[in-house]
Amino acid sequence: MSALSHKIDFAIIFSVKHANPNGDPLNGNRPRTDYDGFGEVTDVCLKRKIRDRLQTAGKAIFVQSDEKKTDGMTSLQNRAYAEPPIGLGKEAFNAKKTNKDATAKQACDHWFDVRAFGQVFAFGKEADAAGVSIAIRGPVTVQSAFSVEPVSITSTQITKSVSGEGDGTKKGSDTMGMKHRVDEAIYVVYGAMTPQLADKTGFSDDDAETIKAILPKLFEGDESSARPAGSMAVKKVIWWQHNSKAGQYSSAKVHSSLAVNTDGSYVLKSLDGLVPKEIDGF
Repeated sequence: MSALSHKIDFAIIFSVKHANPNGDPLNGNRPRTDYDGFGEVTDVCLKRKIRDRLQTAGKAIFVQSDEKKTDGMTSLQNRAYAEPPIGLGKEAFNAKKTNKDATAKQACDHWFDVRAFGQVFAFGKEADAAGVSIAIRGPVTVQSAFSVEPVSITSTQITKSVSGEGDGTKKGSDTMGMKHRVDEAIYVVYGAMTPQLADKTGFSDDDAETIKAILPKLFEGDESSARPAGSMAVKKVIWWQHNSKAGQYSSAKVHSSLAVNTDGSYVLKSLDGLVPKEIDGF
């Protein structure tokens, strides 16, 4: 399978209504905001959702969440060391025998998220892996998402029953807690796919189409108490496919051609020779 043949830029416009899109554990799990009050969803959070959707679509994923892991592995190291079809086998990371480039290629061929986002395999404690560090730089980059305008956050005090002891004859003690939500906001995230790096990982045009297909349903299957079903939705995916590996324009210029309004509508500035595809959310 040939590597990515065209540079690609993309943007996702999504809405948040009465949900916490990305809580900050250092701030009482309040929705993340910058110093100016604009809402933020980190790139790590967004890549987690992309991985989950890819995993649901049947793709092999190396960095699986605890809630959605399907192979029973308790750590990334165990997953890497597991024999095929789960992992590459322990011998692949044997410092005395392994060829780092060959192991990197195996990892990229085996796991979709490794060839897309990259990964660092660092095993330094065991004798057969001492000193092994394999860094893979992925061609797919995703920025943090930011709201179009400063967000309004509502905090609600709640009580939680957490006692799991006793014979059931007495009511368990309740504790006080807080839930936070963004009342209503529009967020935008930008990303890109770089053919020069795809050449090294084997990320292909078909892989790009796979990501393109799952982006409109990025928040499906991601429901939780903080994000009830329907509270977060992709409104539009904008997909720019350049006519060459180098690209006709810089990513900065492409991304700045999109202006998003507070109601989710948007305006696209025309770029000569680069016509974006506009995809509706699910």
